[in-house]
Amino acid sequence: VQLQASGGGLVQAGGALRLSCAASGSILSIVNMGWYRQAPGKQRELVATINSRGNTNYADSAKGRFTISRDNAKNTSYLQMNALKPEDTAVYYCKANIVRRGTLNTNDYWGQGTQVTVSS
Repeated sequence: VQLQASGGGLVQAGGALRLSCAASGSILSIVNMGWYRQAPGKQRELVATINSRGNTNYADSAKGRFTISRDNAKNTSYLQMNALKPEDTAVYYCKANIVRRGTLNTNDYWGQGTQVTVSS
């Protein structure tokens, strides 16, 4: 199982980016999907999560600006980020809680990270 994150880049403050995270491999189901970020010198922090029913959870810093969604047919999650601020600059990582085919266990998988830089 692999997660491939994409969509990062350089944007001016107030701009928008859409991140994607595609899971591939021997996947039976994906329970939860989420996005996290890590700024230089800081710990990795939760940005947003979405479960298999579409219920979402956001960090306070993301509420009202970011929207997480998923396409179950494509095993992909998305993070639409609007009204970006310089403090949103970080490496963004996707995570998925996945049940592999032939097993009953769930395991967490992480994408490789995608850099988001917001200039002032």
